[in-house]
Amino acid sequence: MANPGDPQPGPTATAEASLPANYFEIYKLAVEMADRISARRMLANTFFVTINMGLTALLGSHPFRWYVPAAGVVLSAAWWALLRSYRDLNNAKYRVIHTMEQRLPARIFFEEWAALKREAVQFAPKPRAIKAWLAQYRELGTVERVVPWLFAGIYLIDLLSRVDP
Repeated sequence: MANPGDPQPGPTATAEASLPANYFEIYKLAVEMADRISARRMLANTFFVTINMGLTALLGSHPFRWYVPAAGVVLSAAWWALLRSYRDLNNAKYRVIHTMEQRLPARIFFEEWAALKREAVQFAPKPRAIKAWLAQYRELGTVERVVPWLFAGIYLIDLLSRVDP
């Protein structure tokens, strides 16, 4: 699946005169909607991090029955699924934005993603290469998808620790 910022080949921007009168307003609306989805995604992340931190703190301080960490696993899976949904939605929105930018004099989002992708560094087991690899840009979606699995792992370890041999 293509990332929202993967450069897409396309025609060069046309003159503004050939665009419909409200084209730029529609483009601004598309960008605003994509931004709102990102803000909602961050709000959802804040909610799930708060709930999971509280639940893991409770698990560490109180002896709960097995269904509390099991609920944590379900919560983590729901969080991951929601993140995937937001990512797919944003991906679609940015494809529309990139398509619209093909007709604009400037292709801001397209060029930004193209610059980030050009700077990608491949991992190699050498100190300099590792440092460059760690310092490169990573999409928030890539990083945030790991966190629900970390919490799920904590809950699974707690569940397994409750099993009598």
